[in-house]
Amino acid sequence: MDITTTYMGMQLRSPLVPSSSPLTENIDNIQRMEDAGAGAVVMHSLFEEQLILESYELHHHLTYGTESFAESLTYFPEPERFRIGPDEYLELIHKAKEKVDIPIIGSLNGSSLDGWTDYARLLEQAGISALELNTYYVQTNTELPGEDIEESYVNMVRTVKASVNVPVAVKLSPYFTNMANFAQRLDHAGADALVLFNRFYQPDINLETLEVEPNVLLSTPHDIRLPLRWIAILYDRIHADLAATSGIHNAHDVLKMLMVGANITMLCSVLLRQGINHIRCIEEEMRQWMEKHEYASVRQLQGSMSQKNCPNPSAFERAQYMKALRTYKPEWGRIYEPSYYHG
Repeated sequence: MDITTTYMGMQLRSPLVPSSSPLTENIDNIQRMEDAGAGAVVMHSLFEEQLILESYELHHHLTYGTESFAESLTYFPEPERFRIGPDEYLELIHKAKEKVDIPIIGSLNGSSLDGWTDYARLLEQAGISALELNTYYVQTNTELPGEDIEESYVNMVRTVKASVNVPVAVKLSPYFTNMANFAQRLDHAGADALVLFNRFYQPDINLETLEVEPNVLLSTPHDIRLPLRWIAILYDRIHADLAATSGIHNAHDVLKMLMVGANITMLCSVLLRQGINHIRCIEEEMRQWMEKHEYASVRQLQGSMSQKNCPNPSAFERAQYMKALRTYKPEWGRIYEPSYYHG
C-alpha cells in the first residue's frame, strides 16, 4: 500500500506531519517522530518578538550608558519567556538536519515584514527544506480596512518568496471576509501551500485576581469541521498545496482530510496528549481502513470528496446549513424547525 504524498514539491513517506509545538524543540523528539513514521516535521515557531528583542539587546550593549532609549526595553518580553533564542533556533535546525532524513520545515511567527526576510534566509542556510509563515495577528485597529490587512499578507508572501529558494507555506486563521478570494490572492503571490487553520488562543479572566490570563485549550476532533470544509472548497481551485491542521486526532480524521483534498495532515494536540508514538497507531489504523475499503494509495483518496468531486457539491454551502437546522434532533426528542431556531 502506498501512503506517500507530495507537499510543496517534497516527496513524503506519509501524510502525517507533526506541526509546530513544544515537542519539536528537542532533537530526540524529532528523531522519535521520524522513527514513528512522520512524513516531515514543522519546527516550533521563532517569534517576531524574539527577533525584535535580540535587536534591542544588541543596541543596548552598543549604546550602554548613553541613555538613548531609556525605558523602551520594558515594552518587550523578558528573554526567559522564550525557551531558546534565534541563534539557538538556527543551531537546532542544523543539528536536526544532521540527525534525520525527513524534511525539516522552519516556522516564523510574526505580523510584519521587519526581520522576516533576513531570518528566512538564515533558516534556509541552516538547512530547512521549506518554510512556514505562521501568521498570528489579532487586528484591533477600527480604522484599518480589511483589504489593507489582506494586502499586507500578500506583500509578506511576495517578499519572503523573493528572498529564499525553499518552498513557502502560509498558516492562516479563518477570519477573512472572503476566504476563497484571499486564498487565491496568496496563491497568485507565490505561496506554495496554505495551512488551514491557525487556532488563536483566546484569553480568559481570573475572577479571583481580576487579571486577564492565557488559556491554552487543546483541540478536539470536532475542530476538524472548519478546515475540512475550506479544504474541500479550495481543492483544485488554486495551485497551492493544502495542509490540514486543527482537530486531527485519529485515522478517520486523517482520511476525511485527505478525501477533501489535503496533501498532508498536521498533528499537534493528539501528540501532546497521547505521545509521539501515537503516530504509529494512526498510520496503522489508516492502513487498515484503506485495505478494507480497497484503496491502494493516498493519492487515490485525495480530493475524492472535495466540492469539485462530491456527488452533492452544495453539501459544503448554505443549503446544507438549512438542512442541518431542519433535521437537528435534541436529546429530549424534539426536532427543531427553522421557525423555532433563534441562534
